[in-house]
Amino acid sequence: MTLQEPFELQSKIGRTVFHRGREFLYFSGTAYLGMGSVGDFEKLVIEGISRYGISHGLSRVNNVRLTVYEQFEVFFAEKAKAEKSLVMSSGFLAGTAAVSYLRKDAHQIFIAPDTHPAVLTEGLHPFPNPSFDYWIGYCKETCERLPTSNILILANAVDPLKPAVHNFDWIRKLPSRHHYTLLIDDSHAFGVLGEDIFGTYSQWKTLPVNLVISGSLGKGLSLPAGIILANEKTISGISQMPIFRASSPPSPGFLYAFLQGQHLFQKQKEKSRSNLSLFKNLLGEHSPLQQSGDFPVFSFPDQNWVSVLEEAGIIVSSFPYPKPTDPFANRIVVSGCHDESDILILHKAITSLI
Repeated sequence: MTLQEPFELQSKIGRTVFHRGREFLYFSGTAYLGMGSVGDFEKLVIEGISRYGISHGLSRVNNVRLTVYEQFEVFFAEKAKAEKSLVMSSGFLAGTAAVSYLRKDAHQIFIAPDTHPAVLTEGLHPFPNPSFDYWIGYCKETCERLPTSNILILANAVDPLKPAVHNFDWIRKLPSRHHYTLLIDDSHAFGVLGEDIFGTYSQWKTLPVNLVISGSLGKGLSLPAGIILANEKTISGISQMPIFRASSPPSPGFLYAFLQGQHLFQKQKEKSRSNLSLFKNLLGEHSPLQQSGDFPVFSFPDQNWVSVLEEAGIIVSSFPYPKPTDPFANRIVVSGCHDESDILILHKAITSLI
């Protein structure tokens, strides 16, 4: 299977894209709330840039500091129901910082099969069996045999390719003699899964673990930044590491826009949920597409659908991921930027394929 010719664009991506003089409906990407299509949010970003500058190339521990970073961290942690948060320039940097801090005290590390590369520092690899349930069984059996240990568990909140929203209640049944730390990558959860738009921290905070959430805010929330959510001790430890102290933070204007534009995010969250519900209802219970919970992504196995949908004026996601040798990930992404009429057009095209 060869990769189709990519769409090289000269303008921004919204509910539609223009390519070679033709307009296509865009059902791809990871901007699940569709914030890039919200003109009032764009105005807030511009206002934030005017107030704080294009970027902030200083370390967060510099003697000259912008208050918007701490304001953002306090607000996000409070809404996520975490003690503290730490904002960084990307989700990959946040994940690398978190796992680098946590792994040094771990006697045993369990890594879910679909774990994001952001939390896989050197020497760490996902579980070889692709079944998440099989991996859970492996974790349970191994924990029963181990002497008292510090155990680190790494996983995603959601497998965005299958897709599958993961449940971590099984951790409650693990032997209590161990000390567990659970690091979840929420990159594809922020904005769409968990409570409100702040990810899954509040959902799993009662687990008998030291819970740490990291991830990109550049997907559902459209912020070029990453974040770590954890207890005060963990955040304090990570904030002392060179990976945080020596790195530049994200653009302050976007964080300002997030703080000022919560009403816009809430509106897009409602629209995203409404679009997802409409498409699921149209497909019915016996659809060949795979979808999970509130995650607005639908996968399909037939590679031929991609070109047929393109001919119908619809662009979907299709490329090998994360490695170039991996199978093609064919996905339809229903976001908050779509209109009801877009969903109806998509359903008509899918019906003709089925």
